[in-house]
Amino acid sequence: MIELIKAKEPFRFCTRLSLSELTGLSAKTLNQLCTLIKKVPDSSVYHHTHRFLQQHQYLSPEPPNDFAYWVTEILGENDLGERLASIDTMQFLTIQALREAIIETLETYLREERLSRLKFAHRGDEFHFIKSISFVLPTGYVAYDLREFAYALQKITIDSIYFHVFEARLRLERGGNDFSHWIADSLKDERLAETIDRLDLYTHTLEGLRQTLLKIINKKISS
Repeated sequence: MIELIKAKEPFRFCTRLSLSELTGLSAKTLNQLCTLIKKVPDSSVYHHTHRFLQQHQYLSPEPPNDFAYWVTEILGENDLGERLASIDTMQFLTIQALREAIIETLETYLREERLSRLKFAHRGDEFHFIKSISFVLPTGYVAYDLREFAYALQKITIDSIYFHVFEARLRLERGGNDFSHWIADSLKDERLAETIDRLDLYTHTLEGLRQTLLKIINKKISS
């Protein structure tokens, strides 16, 4: 069996539980939506841009965000919906940067389509802002080398994968996923860390992402 490098610090797998909480804020028009996006907490922007990814990971590898869905299905603003859906979440390292991109898209559209200001959502169809509250818990899985890491990766839940990849990268503003950070910092394998970091994470289902990561890591182990 190939002798693997032992980590300077072990990787401790965590998972997360998430609760959704109403903020009490709602929008009937595009103007109101834009105004409220500027003031809601980061956890609300995060919720509305990642909810589909968390809940429908088996159905669609590239889910829309809640803002795109609402302006398209409720207000009938198809062009704006496409613009909002096309915002590439992967290019942003902070929630604030993502928030600003959404606001800019809305404000540009409002300047172009002044009549859109007059469109109101029917009663019951307002956009209700929700925030996501996360609780981080240890899983009991610990890895000291890549073989142990691959074993744990097969066993952990997709909630754990979500936490270490998506929540760590954007919501916790770490500038990357936990897996790549550990491989680079504790195993000193910059090439493997970069390979994982370059993955377009938003084009995978969470289960598909697990299999992709396992394939990359097992290839490294056997090389």
